[in-house]
Amino acid sequence: MKISSRLLIIGILFTACLLAANTVATKIVAIGPFNLPAAFIVFPISYIFGDILTEVYGYKTARRVIWSAFGANLLFVFFIWLAMIMPAASFWDGQAAFEKILGQTPRVLLAAFAGYLCGEFLNSFVMAKMKIATKGRFLWMRTIGSTVLGEGADSLVFIVIAFIGTPAFALVMIITHWVAKVLIEVIATPVTYWTVGYLKKNEGIDIYDTDTNFNPFKLK
Repeated sequence: MKISSRLLIIGILFTACLLAANTVATKIVAIGPFNLPAAFIVFPISYIFGDILTEVYGYKTARRVIWSAFGANLLFVFFIWLAMIMPAASFWDGQAAFEKILGQTPRVLLAAFAGYLCGEFLNSFVMAKMKIATKGRFLWMRTIGSTVLGEGADSLVFIVIAFIGTPAFALVMIITHWVAKVLIEVIATPVTYWTVGYLKKNEGIDIYDTDTNFNPFKLK
């Protein structure tokens, strides 16, 4: 399929949200009585773009974008690491702050990568299968339903790998993280409807993955 300018923009925005989420996640914000990573307000937007990609362009295209964003994230992390190990100028006193904010332990990076891949692929898979089952109806049910499962998997995998066995680990972390991200998807439903309608009309496509191989590692 020819790559349109609209698809390219969505792919760029998807990747930008992922990189932004991983950057701001080091800050913990207080939302009422709950403490959450600041990424909770950015990361769910990537799921909205994932829903749009799967709904309009199909699972195969969404799969390519998910892996492309993953590669961009790896490159991003590599250059942060490279910047951290390079010798600082004698007059620069921000090395400790730089490492504290941008540096992540291997365990947290593994958790973030695993959670991202599990959540995004589950979200896209469920979205595609529900579209076939509902014959393209009830978009709101598909976007929210796929997000509930995808974000749930991401929250569970990330928090368990990153925090289990530490004092920070608690079941409430998984639940609040999950619920907060799903609520953003629900609030954004009107925007998702408008964007999907606009793209289907202007791209002239509406793909159903009836014959798709859903193996997440099949890129051809």
